[in-house]
This record gives sequence, C-alpha cells and structure tokens, in this order.
Amino acid sequence: MDQSLTSAPSRALDDAFHTMFERSRAEAAPDLAMRLDRLARLRAVVADNEERFRQAISADFGHRSAIETTIAEALMLYGEVRHATKHLKKWMAPQRIATALQFLPARNRLIPQPLGVVGIIAPWNYPLQLTLAPAIGALAAGNRVMIKPSELSPHFSALLKELVGQKFDAAEMLVTGIEDEIAKAFAALPWDHLVFTGSTRVGRIVAEVAGRNLTPVTLELGGKSPAIIDPSADLEEAAERIAYGKLLNAGQTCIAPDYVLVPEGSLQAFAEKVRAHMRRMFGADPANKDYTSIISDRHYARLEGLVADAASRGAKILQPAKPDDPNWKAHRKFPPTLIVGATEHMTIMQEEIFGPVLPVMGYREPAEPVAFINRHDRPLALYWFGKDRAARDEVLARTVSGGVTVNDCLFHFAQVNQPMGGVGASGTGSYHGEWGFKTFSKLKPVFYRSAFNRLADLYPPYGGKIARLEKMMRFMS
Repeated sequence: MDQSLTSAPSRALDDAFHTMFERSRAEAAPDLAMRLDRLARLRAVVADNEERFRQAISADFGHRSAIETTIAEALMLYGEVRHATKHLKKWMAPQRIATALQFLPARNRLIPQPLGVVGIIAPWNYPLQLTLAPAIGALAAGNRVMIKPSELSPHFSALLKELVGQKFDAAEMLVTGIEDEIAKAFAALPWDHLVFTGSTRVGRIVAEVAGRNLTPVTLELGGKSPAIIDPSADLEEAAERIAYGKLLNAGQTCIAPDYVLVPEGSLQAFAEKVRAHMRRMFGADPANKDYTSIISDRHYARLEGLVADAASRGAKILQPAKPDDPNWKAHRKFPPTLIVGATEHMTIMQEEIFGPVLPVMGYREPAEPVAFINRHDRPLALYWFGKDRAARDEVLARTVSGGVTVNDCLFHFAQVNQPMGGVGASGTGSYHGEWGFKTFSKLKPVFYRSAFNRLADLYPPYGGKIARLEKMMRFMS
C-alpha cells in the first residue's frame, strides 16, 4: 500500500500530497464506520508492535527507558484512541445553535466537516506519542494525514513508515522519508492544516513558510516553563515531584520544569532535597536502564556548555553523581545537574534547556515570581506548589501559559478532556480529545430559513415595511 518516497523525494512528496488532496475533494467525507475503522487500524499499528517501537526509539536515543516509552507514549495513545472512539458519534453530529428571535421560526446548525489533508511535522523527543496523537484527532475528524518524522529518529521513522504502509492506503495516511529535500518542502505544501511540534526557533520558520499558502497551523513549541515554590509549599513533596518531572526522558520534554523559583531562605535546602530525590530515583550509575540518553552528541555538548557558562558566572553546581565518570559520556547520559543561584544573565536562563539540568533561583517578595515570568515569553507550562489558595489563584490570574499543573508537574498534558497547546512564543492552537477533533474540522454554520419568516421585508423598495421591521429588530436587540 505504501508509496515509496526514496527516489526524487521532493517530487514524490508532491505527488503523494496531490493524490490525497484530490481524493479529499472528490470523495464524500468518511462516515462514522470508516473513521472508527481508521482509528482501530492506527491503534493496531502501536498495539501489535509495542516492543519494536521501544527498541527503535531506544536505538535512536542510544538508550531510552522502556518504561518511559510505554507509559509516556504507548499508553497515552491508547487512551486517546479509546476516548475518540467513545465520543466520535456525538462529536460528528450537527449541533443545535440558538436562533435570534427576529429570525424565527428559522433554525441554526453547526456542522463539523473534515478540512481535507493534514500535515504533521513530528519531533524526536516523544516520537510515537507526539506523532500519532495529532493524527488521531485528524483521522477522527475525517481527514487524510501525511507525517514527516524527525531526522533525529531514523529507526523509529523507518518502522512507522513500514507499519503505517501495511495498515493504510497511501491516500489515507502516509509517512514520508526524512530526507533534507522533504524537510524543506513539507511545510511549503498547501495543507488544509499543518501541525508542527518542536523548538520555537524552527516553529517561526514553519509558520512563515506555511503563511505563504495561508495554511492554518497548530504549533506546539516549548520555551522555559517555570515552577514556583510558594512559602506554603511542602519542600520535600515539591522536590520529589519536580525531580521526576525534570528527569523524565532525561529532561527532553517540552513541558518539563525548566527552572524553579524558591523563597530565598529555602534555596539551598530545596536544592539539596531535589538532588537527594534525583539520586534515589536514578542512582549514580550511567548504565541505569531507567535513565534515558541524550539524543545526540551535539545536544550533549550544548548541555555541557550551558553548565560551564553558569559555573563561570558564579552559580553553584550540584550533582547527585560524579560527573567525571567517563561512562556518562560513553552512554551519552548527562548527569542530573542543579544550577543553584542561577541568574537571568546566564545563558541557561536565556534558552530552553531540554535536558536534565535544573536552574534554581531565589526570590524575596511574593510578587517577584510573577514579575519575573511576565518579563519573558509566555511559557508552554507553569507549575505551582503550595497550600495557600489565595496565593495560588493570584499566580493563575496574573500569568498566562499553555497549561498549568498545581502541586505536581506534567500531568495537565495527560488530561484527554483538556486541550493541549501553547500561547505566544510557546505555540498556537491546541489538540487532544474533542479539542483535536474541532481543530481538524471546519465547524460550518448553516442557517435554515423558514417559509414563514418575514426576511423579505428587508428587500427594496424600502418603505413603511422596513421601518416596522427595523423597530422590531431594535426592540429585540
């Protein structure tokens, strides 16, 4: 079923897109049964090949914790498919919309329709979940889908291409290659909707290229997601949860806590507690199978540079393991690291970290964390720890972020009934559950005029009838 894109990649990409595009216009929108069948086939792609996906993703990372791949990727996808399957009939049904009194006895309906062809530019950090979660929403909405995997995940990309080709016709869903020609041409195609997950820097380029075709885009980007420790917080509890949130996938998570703001008097104690929990969770052995490798030598060197810069500017470096053990670098595993006393002049506070390095900053006045966050780009996630409800609500009211988890990290992302998406530099648009269905649908408003409606009174020639109708409309407004 698969259409080979191995020769003349850009031309083959263009041909595959136009086949999908023409089919989406020529054929009726898929009915409920067809959409459910596509969702079932997509689930089978994952369910029948979980171990192969775990091995492929681990090969791309150098080592990827098998448990993390299962929990953070496969199980989340099963939940997405189950939720969409359960609710799809309701989502597809025309919605009754109230009709203004002056237009009665007419009626309004909102009818969901597939947009057509959806393109997905996928990332490498959670390649299975962040590739197929938007595809679930797009298929549920009745679209055709084309996926461009990351060039940093070649083993995963080849496997996904093979398995999708076995389950789907190339005009339903297709996985492209990862050649440079495809990467450059993909965003420039006239998609009905384009999804990009990745860095803010590349997201700007994708949005600019897509904008030439007026292609609507969903951008799930990143940035610096803060964690605020309120004076009312349980330091031990907060330290444990932040340690987990930071070190999942070795920090290579777009919603990982990027830095922590702590009351100045608790700064050192908090950092020591985080270090202790990091050591308890992942030990000090670079060969620990629960701890994931950094995706590439380039990213590893970037993290080394960030830590070195912070140290040279006076920060205190805390690590739960001996960083000079050559096995860290041999396994491409970066030792968990805390930067105590970080300042915004350090490079590490000026770019997304995307690794197991956690800056910890002190504050004196309660208003300082909000002021600091609001001086910078709006984050993809925000985390607040404490028991003071008034302080919590003040932070929620005065900051804008893609999402929030209170007294923990990451878990707002796993809520299938809530949208996931950024704001400003951290992204635009959203998906998950019904939000994904709506993102990938055109919710078309339809007005059904009644034979008994007096709208003809609006037609010229104007006279006394228009005055009476105007008076009635003013009364009803």
